[in-house]
Amino acid sequence: MASQTQGIQQLLQAEKRAAEKVAEARKRKARRLKQAKEEAQAEIEQYRLEREREFQHKQQAALGSQGNLSTEVEAQTRKKLQAMQGGQARGKDRVLRQLLTHVWDVKPQLHPNYHFAI
Repeated sequence: MASQTQGIQQLLQAEKRAAEKVAEARKRKARRLKQAKEEAQAEIEQYRLEREREFQHKQQAALGSQGNLSTEVEAQTRKKLQAMQGGQARGKDRVLRQLLTHVWDVKPQLHPNYHFAI
C-alpha cells in the first residue's frame, strides 16, 4: 500500500508541477501579449504623429501659397486703385475746364423754331 500511496503522491506532485508550468506559461503569454500591444500602440502613435506632421506641412504649404496669393491680389488692387485715382485727378482738371468754358462762353442766339410775329 505504501508504494501505491507513494505513486499517488508522485502523480499529484507531477500534476501540481504541470499546473504550475501551465500557469507560468499563461503568465508569460499574457506578458508577451501586453508587451506586443504596447509596442503596437507606440508604433501606431508614431505613425499617427508622422502623418499629422505631413498633413501640417502640406497644409502650411497650401495656406502659405494662398497667403502669398492673397498678398499679391491685394497689392494689385492697391496699384489699380492708385492708377484710377491718379487718372481721376488728371481728368478732373480737364473736365472742369471744359465745363466752365461751356458755362462762361455763352453765345446768345435764337432758337431755329422761333418765328417773328410781324
